[in-house]
Amino acid sequence: MAPNHKPDIKQDAKSDTKPARVPRYHPGKRVTPANGVTVARIMITPVLLMLLARRQFDWPTFLLGVVACGSDMIDGMLARRQGTTSSGAFLDPLADKFLVLGSMFVLAWKGALWWIPVLLITARELWISVYRSRLAKRSISLPARKLAKWKTLVQQMALGFACMPWVGRELPWVAQVVLLAALVLTLWSGALYYVDARRGTSGMPSSQRA
Repeated sequence: MAPNHKPDIKQDAKSDTKPARVPRYHPGKRVTPANGVTVARIMITPVLLMLLARRQFDWPTFLLGVVACGSDMIDGMLARRQGTTSSGAFLDPLADKFLVLGSMFVLAWKGALWWIPVLLITARELWISVYRSRLAKRSISLPARKLAKWKTLVQQMALGFACMPWVGRELPWVAQVVLLAALVLTLWSGALYYVDARRGTSGMPSSQRA
């Protein structure tokens, strides 16, 4: 009798696994769709700041702000699908700070936001940027936390409520309360980044620590 042949279970299991997605763009690539969206956000920001200074409670101004803030989600989605790049890692946070901090300063100058939370948020953003650059010189990366995404979203919500025609004019306290919530998240995420960095440098010689 011919021997019974059993099916190759291992081979069938391997055939069911999906191959890993290969990034379309390598880390050194500069011209990518994600970077194009980021550059567009940088170019839109001066127009938005001018409109905020001239026509704060205006639907076109509000909608342009929504488009600018929403582009942050789009370039992040494109980068995750097509591959992250070192140029995108540099441009994206720069575009976010230009948009958010610039808008905050204009709205604070117009009296729509309190100066103290705006200045504290600005100090934290600048400090973490300098701190990251110091860590990078020591070949230490500081991965982004989900809390940082939430604080950026709440910051943008504060800006939106401050320039939304009806809310900004009739209920200005809404933007102030959301701004305080953004301040708490901003300082909290900054403290967590500092803790992460200290843990990452705990095993290094004292002369090389950040």
